Amino acid sequence: MATRSAQSSRPSADSTAAVDAFMQALDHPHKDAIEALRRVLLGLDPAVAEGIKWNAPSFRTSGYFATTHLRAKTGIGVILHLGAKARELPDGLRIDDPAGLLTWLGTDRAMVAFADADDLHGKREAFERVLRQWLQYV
Repeated sequence: MATRSAQSSRPSADSTAAVDAFMQALDHPHKDAIEALRRVLLGLDPAVAEGIKWNAPSFRTSGYFATTHLRAKTGIGVILHLGAKARELPDGLRIDDPAGLLTWLGTDRAMVAFADADDLHGKREAFERVLRQWLQYV
């Protein structure tokens, strides 16, 4: 019974409480930028929720579509994806990205990198435009 009780006191990995606990324990030089990134993603659409996936704060609607990249050598990043498994789209993934934020990692995933919270703030509008387009494929 003690094991069951301990498990029930931990927040579900698919919850803001789990992300809050993760962030509280996180030792990262750009923790402020990661928190800013959370605010951008959660403020994008009421349907966006967060959780811990792949040992990092991740974001979902009907499925996970964005995961923070905490192991970058400099700054912070977010991996945009269409879930854990590669997915073929009949017409491909078409994202208008005039600011050149996306670094494509495959046909269905890309990375966006920011030097710090100020860089994220300066590119916020372009990032939100990319994210809104990305959500259409999730």
